[in-house]
Amino acid sequence: MGPLAPALDRIGKHLAEDDGARVVVLASGDPGFFGIVRALAERFGPAALDVRPGAPSIAVAFARLGLPWDDAVVVSAHGRDPRTAVNVCFAHPKVAVLTGPGAGPAELAAGLLYGSEERTLVVATALGDPEHERVERLTLHEAAGRAWPDPVSVVLCLDESRALSPVRTVAGPAVSPAGWALAEAEFEHRDSMITKFEVRALALARLGPRTGDLVWDIGAGSGSVAVECARLGAAAVAVEKTADGVERIRANAAAHGVHVRAVHGAAPIVLSDLADPDAVFIGGGGHELPAIVTACARRARRAVVVAVAALDRVGPVRSALAAAGLEPEGVLLQSSRLAPLPGDVTRLAAANPVFLLWGVRPPAGASEGANQ
Repeated sequence: MGPLAPALDRIGKHLAEDDGARVVVLASGDPGFFGIVRALAERFGPAALDVRPGAPSIAVAFARLGLPWDDAVVVSAHGRDPRTAVNVCFAHPKVAVLTGPGAGPAELAAGLLYGSEERTLVVATALGDPEHERVERLTLHEAAGRAWPDPVSVVLCLDESRALSPVRTVAGPAVSPAGWALAEAEFEHRDSMITKFEVRALALARLGPRTGDLVWDIGAGSGSVAVECARLGAAAVAVEKTADGVERIRANAAAHGVHVRAVHGAAPIVLSDLADPDAVFIGGGGHELPAIVTACARRARRAVVVAVAALDRVGPVRSALAAAGLEPEGVLLQSSRLAPLPGDVTRLAAANPVFLLWGVRPPAGASEGANQ
């Protein structure tokens, strides 16, 4: 119940002093599932271990609910920053979180309150103990307002409308999509106001959305970038200033079977209410674009990607990225698509050129190392 290193040292000392010594380590559930087996195997070698697993707490928790868990995403928040667990809960309909001090039901619920209000938390405490076991269903508000004693075994975060998925052959979250940079026809949009798939392809490559990340899509329009990031496993927030655009984003997310939080409002004002992102895509902004880029670049953990059509906005965007400590780069994308002509011939139809600019935050200590 204390620091692990001294316990491992004591085991090592005992084994070194007595060739025939045997040491028993007690662990709850399956010690090979986010458990002590990893630390023991790294220290003493797998061949030295005789592992006798019990039922994982996650399996027991889902059993209490009568739900399968082959489609659940499992994330450990024990001794880790809870933001990753929050983002996974945000993005996926069935998540099991192994909790820890400072990363329990209240912290998870508080992080989700303004992103996935339809989620239900199931808090399982003292699983397997017939006298003290409790399994409770709560809303996010209920869970956030409670004082939870340690230890809580596991927290399940469920979108109950999608708690039963189709029959599966591979366990874990949904398999990553076979393709991305979907055609514009895959999204509902207004007057072709959508990030074209050629631009979206490079933007996604620079954003690098993945499970556990939070990505903002600013000036989202149709929400095509946010939807694609969500399809790749990231938690996605789409900011759009028009009411009909917000409804369009929600419709596109539903059509692709993903969750995107659509925020109605104008950047940079509404950004103060959002959790810090890992990456940001900015597809609109008008005269406020430099201020929006500055606000996003100051808070992005990894990268900011900006699409602009006007040449005179390239300089201010690059300056804003650099001023926030990001390393700016960019390209001019000019593409021509094959288009049919009468007589069974084909022509090239040029698309409007777009500047794609991005800034990447250098690794911590990179500048100091470069100066030594």
